[in-house]
Amino acid sequence: MNTELNKYLAQFVQDERMQLLQQKLLQRTRYICVCLEDIYQSQNASAVLRTCEAFGIQDIHIIEDKNKYQINPMVVKGSAKWLSLYKYNSAQPSRDAVKHLKNQGYRIVATTPYGNNITLENFDITKGKTAIFFGTEYSGISNTVKENADEFITIPMFGFVESFNISVSAAIILHHLVMKLRKSKTAWKLNEDEQNKIMLQWLRATIRRSDEIIERYETLHEHDKS
Repeated sequence: MNTELNKYLAQFVQDERMQLLQQKLLQRTRYICVCLEDIYQSQNASAVLRTCEAFGIQDIHIIEDKNKYQINPMVVKGSAKWLSLYKYNSAQPSRDAVKHLKNQGYRIVATTPYGNNITLENFDITKGKTAIFFGTEYSGISNTVKENADEFITIPMFGFVESFNISVSAAIILHHLVMKLRKSKTAWKLNEDEQNKIMLQWLRATIRRSDEIIERYETLHEHDKS
């Protein structure tokens, strides 16, 4: 149904705009996803969302434990509407996020500046779908993520500071891994069904009063069936 609905909605979008949406869709990936664990500074989390959108990362998983995520519109600048956001705010949100992602076939990769970790340059992104976890600004990733992580990744540092700001870390890591992934022979693009679903999400975000238009389409569709 998404395919036919998308065709119907496309008539409410200018041709140039529709071509742009189609071009960007071909550059989207779910091979890498990003998980933000209990980030309390909205500008940091929003900056990561903007970075993800710029690099074509579609899925962002937001773990709300002690802190509730809030979008900072001055930082995100509308990029959130092009992303798929998933929130976890149960009694054990980190555990639930890890379980969900592992069930989806992702390996859990935790970012940390400490310990005997794989450096960014040596990390093999082609081994399989990767969920990259970024922890809170002060304490980093939780024990739950540490205990369930398949691998740990670190950015080499040569100065006195012990860690980067989370938004800087995300930008460095994603730039490196996305570029390496695109140069590989790995199948990182969305499949047809994923493309159709995300295009519907984008058209909803693009077209004014899209809910009313979709309701009208569904009414006509049901009438045609009868």
